[in-house]
Parts: sequence; C-alpha cells; structure tokens
Amino acid sequence: MKQLANNKKAFHDYFIEKKYEAGIELKGDEVKSIKQGKVSIKESFIGDKNGEIYIYGMHVTPFTEAYDKKIDPTRTRKLLLHRKEISTLIGKKSQAGFTIVPLSIYENNGLVKIEIALAKGKKLYDKRESLKKKDDKRRIERALKNY
Repeated sequence: MKQLANNKKAFHDYFIEKKYEAGIELKGDEVKSIKQGKVSIKESFIGDKNGEIYIYGMHVTPFTEAYDKKIDPTRTRKLLLHRKEISTLIGKKSQAGFTIVPLSIYENNGLVKIEIALAKGKKLYDKRESLKKKDDKRRIERALKNY
C-alpha cells in the first residue's frame, strides 16, 4: 500500500466514526498523474446526488505527456462503493452533525483507492482539547527518551 495523498486536517476538524474504502472513477491519464503523487484532497468534500456518492474539488494535476489535456483538474468524480454502503452513508449523512470526509488516497495492488470516513464535526473546545492531549503525549515521549 503506497500513500499518495493525505488529509491531516480531517482528523483535526472531525471525530472519525467509521472508515470506508472506495474506488474512484478516473480517466486514463489521471491514473498516471495520481500514481506520481500529483493529487490534492485538502479542499475536497464528498456529497451525494441521485443515490450515488461523488467527490468534489479533488485536484489532479494533468499528466504532462497526455494526448488529451482537456480534462478539468477539479472535475466531479464518482466513488465506487457497494449499494449497501452507499445507502448507509446517505442515511447517516442526513442525520444532524454527520458528514462524509476524504481521508487519504493510496495505491493498493495497482488500483487507486480512496479512504473516506463518516465523521462528526468537532467544536472549538474539542479541537483545543485534542491539541492539548497531543502536546502532552509528545512531552511525555520526549521526557522518557531523555530519561
């Protein structure tokens, strides 16, 4: 498994409830570009339309040696999930406070996969508390290392 892109901000802004693995519907030269690591999911979000799940705002830099360079880098891409998973995600998303966020893009056995999560937004005090815990953990590890 090779990590191609990561969304660190998602772990800061949301409580991750459950993770899912999904495929992405891509054009030919987009696959080569993503495998080179020229992809960003920091500003992207996931929504549903007509009973399907789509990712919006994922930026894939066009492949330099591509024959057809007319593909929009931030076009909407369909995510490939099982029907039961899609209905679960759409049902949970309709509940108050839940959303679907992209976590990472990786290569698994030659296929490009995206890890998405059902998440609940954090309040400002939750974010401060998680930063405090992270800082405390770092201090403890540093003290144990010096000891």
